[in-house]
Amino acid sequence: MSSFSIGLGQDIKDYLLRMGSREPASLQALREETRSLPEGRMQISPEQGAFMRLLVELLDVRRYLEIGVFTGYSTLGVALAMPPDGRILACDVSAEWTAIARRHWAEAGVAEKIELRLAPAIETLDGMIEAGETDCFDLAFIDADKENYPAYYERALRLVRPGGLIAIDNTLWGGRVADPAAGDEATLALKRLNRALAEDRRVSLAMTPIGDGLTLARRRP
Repeated sequence: MSSFSIGLGQDIKDYLLRMGSREPASLQALREETRSLPEGRMQISPEQGAFMRLLVELLDVRRYLEIGVFTGYSTLGVALAMPPDGRILACDVSAEWTAIARRHWAEAGVAEKIELRLAPAIETLDGMIEAGETDCFDLAFIDADKENYPAYYERALRLVRPGGLIAIDNTLWGGRVADPAAGDEATLALKRLNRALAEDRRVSLAMTPIGDGLTLARRRP
């Protein structure tokens, strides 16, 4: 987890923030509030947020699935970048953190685009699959508990449309995924996922060093 891309010095971080993100005032306000929290490092970096907003424009995203909301920075950024008819399904389990998200979504005027479901994400995703709501999202973003990443990925792959994109956060995990001695459950889950993705011919793949590692997997038609 990192509030800026890993491996960057402070001068470059400052430069990225000034020159590379065009962060709207509503996003900046949410980022600053989140940074004051003890868990603030869980927020995605501003340059990652800018990258995701550009993806939304490039893909003309109308339906977006988010697994892991925290205080809603990525959700808000995507909502701002979507067209007026865009809709978001956001999954989280924390009423406390998402209360911050809801307030900022309302202040930014995008709350009507966002449906927040407070429940274990696997339950929400399985319910959608059972209801036949597959192949319907243009973009999915996974940024939740790492132990369930492989399960989230498999479900997201069914829920995004052919040609749709899955973005997976924290896939470099502060470099621990490359450490043979790192054996905690979260790191092992990410290692398993990264190995599986490298061999998954159902998708086109690019792992990038944005944020704490952002993997892009496009579902092949």
